[in-house]
Amino acid sequence: MAELIRKPRVMHKAMTEVRHAFAMSGVVSEVVIRDDLKYLHLVIMESLRLHPPVPLLIPRECREPCQVAGYDVPRGMQVLVNAWALGRDERYWPDGVEKFRPERFECDSKVAAEVVDFRGSNFELVPFGAGRRMCPGMAFALSNAEITLASLLFHFDWVAPGVVDPAELDMTEVFGVTTQRKAKLPLRPILRVPVPDVNTLH
Repeated sequence: MAELIRKPRVMHKAMTEVRHAFAMSGVVSEVVIRDDLKYLHLVIMESLRLHPPVPLLIPRECREPCQVAGYDVPRGMQVLVNAWALGRDERYWPDGVEKFRPERFECDSKVAAEVVDFRGSNFELVPFGAGRRMCPGMAFALSNAEITLASLLFHFDWVAPGVVDPAELDMTEVFGVTTQRKAKLPLRPILRVPVPDVNTLH
């Protein structure tokens, strides 16, 4: 939500997509999310790139001596993968690594969602880990993120009281086992009562 508040254009685009998809039913549905909410999915991918839930993935043990980026890694050495740093590496994410741009995952970009995903086959985006030991709750986490975000955007308009310039919102993070914002984000939801469009009911 903090990134969406910082980027009103992205918030508007995601909100428009969500509200259009559920205009007739008036309720957020998981089936529609998977099929029709492509931009919402891109927003979540970009959020996971910039703010992985766990910045350092679970330690792995090297099973045989190898060399990584010119460094000798002996057998038995514990290795930590920095998912946070990978999401900000300019070699993989051109056009401003610190910028929140869900469009970077669109079909015509170099890192299209069809090419780069977070299911463990692309090592530049590994918020859930990779390989056989990747997070078993990934599908559950993604479904929850999608339905929660879709519901928040469908039912409410959002204002950040006291924030003069949303682009200047402090995004400093506190590192621990999980990543979170250092400063609280006070938001005010404005209830929106969606009414199905009578023209689309015919």
